[in-house]
Amino acid sequence: MDDLNLALEKKYGKKTNLGLEKETVEDLNLLKKYFNENLIIKVNGQTKPVVFMSKDVEGDILICYCRVSDVAKLQTAEINNTLLTHWNSEQQNILHFNAFGEKKSFLFTASNKTEVLKF
Repeated sequence: MDDLNLALEKKYGKKTNLGLEKETVEDLNLLKKYFNENLIIKVNGQTKPVVFMSKDVEGDILICYCRVSDVAKLQTAEINNTLLTHWNSEQQNILHFNAFGEKKSFLFTASNKTEVLKF
């Protein structure tokens, strides 16, 4: 969580308290904005809006839940994830992708920002 709060402060110039008792609605809105800018999902070649659903805290890890809606038939999904890695090349994050009962997991790093799934 510390790294995410630091990333938001560096990007937007505002100190945030995500995952802490002092967390504000404005902090959560900045997190949503950050996700919209750094997690891009294309379904069948078309960029789809990623809707931030909720978050949980487990120890010092912030788990975020997002969804892409209005997908009738899934042939390909391209995920571009620069969360945290755009400012710290040693950062990593895991993304679990669930679609139509199938789950895939990916590790994103500064050198591995994009994954393509074919169904």
